[in-house]
Amino acid sequence: MIGPVRMNTDLRDLPHMPPGPKISRPLLKPGLHGTETRTESEETPSFPHLQSLLGKIFRPVPNMPPPLFTFDGINSVEGQCGCIPPDTNGDVGPNHYVETTNVAVKVFDKSGNTLLAAVPFDTFFAPLGGTTPCGTGLNQGDPFSFYDPLADRWVVSDFAFASFGGNPSYECIGVSQTSDPVSGGWFLYAVLVDPTDANDYPKAAIWSEPAPGGAYHFTYNMWASLQGPFDGVKVQALDRAAMLAGQQNPTVVTFMIPLAGLTPDVAYSLVPAGFRTGSPPPAGRDEFLVAVRSGVSVPATFSDVLGWLFHVDFVTPANSTLGIGTDHSPNAFISVNTYTEAWTDTAGFTLVPQEGTSAKLDTLGDKIMTPVVYQNRNGTESLWADQTTILNYPNGPTAVSWYQFDVTGGTFPAAAAQQQEWTNGGDGLWRFMPSIAVDQNGNTAIGYSTSSSSIFPGIRYAGRLETDPPNNLGQGEAIMFDGIGFQGANRWGDYSMTTIDPTDSMTFWHANEYYNAGWKTRIGKFNFQGGGVSPTPTPTATPAPRATPTPRPRPTPAPRP
Repeated sequence: MIGPVRMNTDLRDLPHMPPGPKISRPLLKPGLHGTETRTESEETPSFPHLQSLLGKIFRPVPNMPPPLFTFDGINSVEGQCGCIPPDTNGDVGPNHYVETTNVAVKVFDKSGNTLLAAVPFDTFFAPLGGTTPCGTGLNQGDPFSFYDPLADRWVVSDFAFASFGGNPSYECIGVSQTSDPVSGGWFLYAVLVDPTDANDYPKAAIWSEPAPGGAYHFTYNMWASLQGPFDGVKVQALDRAAMLAGQQNPTVVTFMIPLAGLTPDVAYSLVPAGFRTGSPPPAGRDEFLVAVRSGVSVPATFSDVLGWLFHVDFVTPANSTLGIGTDHSPNAFISVNTYTEAWTDTAGFTLVPQEGTSAKLDTLGDKIMTPVVYQNRNGTESLWADQTTILNYPNGPTAVSWYQFDVTGGTFPAAAAQQQEWTNGGDGLWRFMPSIAVDQNGNTAIGYSTSSSSIFPGIRYAGRLETDPPNNLGQGEAIMFDGIGFQGANRWGDYSMTTIDPTDSMTFWHANEYYNAGWKTRIGKFNFQGGGVSPTPTPTATPAPRATPTPRPRPTPAPRP
């Protein structure tokens, strides 16, 4: 790790850094062959009128309260990269909401007022200077931001490289010096991930072990180039205490999981567990990482979720371990209900219909989504996770599959404690891009995107009380923000974010995408008690959609030998 560079400047006073060249990055998937677009008829569900009728008859009565309020986040103009998708991400603290998208960061107060206009990552990380791509205008996106409630600090990150493969790849990380992300100063770090492979789709989480300072965990999919091959998954633990203190060159523990440790069916996109409510993990508890099999043949139908344990020792890094054996194979295959991943060998991920167009959106239907939530409540330790799956393959619609795993004692279970493939009573809508959170009482909420041939892509959420019967989001669904227009290109997401407000550990915040003359993001606040103001009125729809930015190309990775 290089750094930190101590940035004591108010972010509003940073000199603008001219953006460097940006790389059009594909939506890569190991072993995906063929990207032709399926015809509309092939994506139309069988018996659509019957399905719609049954959905109306059996749809559950919604008890989920409407949002307390919503407001617009970063949009495609503020993103300043001319690219899609936004990769919407953000988190809430006691006084701020910090949002990151490709390739900018913006700060709001908790009433939705802008405290910091969108700042490009090239400008934010420029003080790191010319020794790494982080400080030379080569920040490429895939941002991640989160609040550290144990330290009352903020962490933001993105990746940087001169080319996608063939050059050193870095994760650029900022840790706030104080609780104020605007004027309180930052420590800036550049973490070398690999000397040649590109570190695609990074995900991050906070973990309180090893004591006393804990770790920031990052995971990456490693690619030799845009054309492949896929070389494996890298997992890093960064010395959190040293980074919070602004110490030089904090320790980084790194493992590379090769293809041999990711079989069968090539798991990738591991997501580390993080915690916000309940008690911290017990002393000595190893970090949990979760993934699903990504599949190399269709239909990709499976009945397990893979789990890894990551033991970190910053004092003696050689004592650190990940998974089983030299290939770092999974510690567990957790049995879940049979599911089919939301992709095909012809359409790829491009499956989700929209009102007013034949263009379809991507599902990212082969991975566990972020975050994976850890909660230690009354001595019971649980992981909560979700993913996008598909019904009636390949016709759809897609659904949100969610899981609770009992990991009490620091071991993975044989099977899920509860789970569901959520369809809101089979109403025919396509649900995708989910993100899950759990409040201090064990109540669960999931925010996600919704779309169909009769509605524009919008944002909804559903939830369950801890006292509801298991295996169901018993409180039903609420609309956070109705869609306004359709997007003519397929890239959507590539993730959303649901988090818990640390001031009461009961209020959920969700950030996601919609479209109206360019991509826009929306941030909303809700809880299970309700009683807030009405949702922000929906803006008037734009009569004629403007041109959509050119999507990143999606070359097919070369098959593994």
